[in-house]
Amino acid sequence: MISYLKGIVACIQAISSNRVILTLEVNGLGYDLQVPQRLANQLTTTGDVVQIFTHYQVREEVPLLYGFSSPAERDLFRHLLSVTGIGAALAITLLDTLELPELVQAIIAANTQILIQAPGVGKKTAERICLELKSKLIEWRKSAAFFVATGGPAPGILEEVQMTLFALGYTAHEVSHALHVVSENIGLPKDAYVEDWIKQAIGHLSSTQAGV
Repeated sequence: MISYLKGIVACIQAISSNRVILTLEVNGLGYDLQVPQRLANQLTTTGDVVQIFTHYQVREEVPLLYGFSSPAERDLFRHLLSVTGIGAALAITLLDTLELPELVQAIIAANTQILIQAPGVGKKTAERICLELKSKLIEWRKSAAFFVATGGPAPGILEEVQMTLFALGYTAHEVSHALHVVSENIGLPKDAYVEDWIKQAIGHLSSTQAGV
């Protein structure tokens, strides 16, 4: 089992919209690893020395290597693969759609509205992911070295707030992060009016985009 590879970034190729290949040179050998687009964006400089955590899989007798930025990201990928009907491509899509803490929290909270923002993930698939992984991730996150956001509207109004923000064109990551910031930094109560959550979230998102 290959736990990780440390080497030089030789090449990054976007084979398709959801398949990115990183070629890593290790001691004169080139390893091809499929990686999330988010990781590829961080490895834009050819020649950099990086450490990539790996998952080895054999599919139809073809050996495949997948690469991740951290052991936690790789572990969550493996958890997603354990879900009925979830393959590597869909697991990577989920990792690309949401930051790691947000994805874990969405699954634990059974927040299917966030999960279905990932291309290819329908409502039934999202529900199955939550059903099969919720209890596993509650235990796993205790030892995982990352912060899990917990702020946001009460469950009864969360869906309406999210759907409104999605309709305005914001991404799942932007919406999840904005609601956490509004809850923690502004102190908006969980049971505040839907309109107040939407107004504050849009205000935060607008200020963030203006500062880009």
